[in-house]
Amino acid sequence: MELLDVLAGMAKTGRLGPVSSGADWNEVTAALGEPWDIGAMSRRRKWPRLFAYGDLELGVCRCRTVSLVCVQTWRDVVELPPSVVGGTGVFPARPGHADVVSALDRAGCSWAPYAAPASGNQCSLVVVPSGAHFVFEIPGGEEPVLNVMGLPVDGHDCSARAGGRDR
Repeated sequence: MELLDVLAGMAKTGRLGPVSSGADWNEVTAALGEPWDIGAMSRRRKWPRLFAYGDLELGVCRCRTVSLVCVQTWRDVVELPPSVVGGTGVFPARPGHADVVSALDRAGCSWAPYAAPASGNQCSLVVVPSGAHFVFEIPGGEEPVLNVMGLPVDGHDCSARAGGRDR
């Protein structure tokens, strides 16, 4: 399987194997094993935390619900869990905008340019049915290259906060 097939499939279904916004963290770790703990997403609180399976990054709430899913594609290679993508799970990184659009079209994903500007050297598109975002870097006059792909946040409102502070 190619990286763009994986990303288009994620955009179409809103998931990669057991991983999706709103997924139960225990089910994810049961299927994929223990991830790398990147750390707290805030300097003041222990939760939510950021975990990674290679370049698949997941934000997890203190109630153990996945609240953020993204794939970093700006490195030299993209590493994803082989158990859900097959093969070695290692792919060439930084696909171009035209290649991403072509893969989305092949997968039957309707998409549109995302109106909110990311920054002066970025552009993005959104997959209409799922809300998945693809953010591209525009290196000095060249074709935009994919920087990150993310699934929409599920709007999780953690009931665990009612019991106290996120420490």
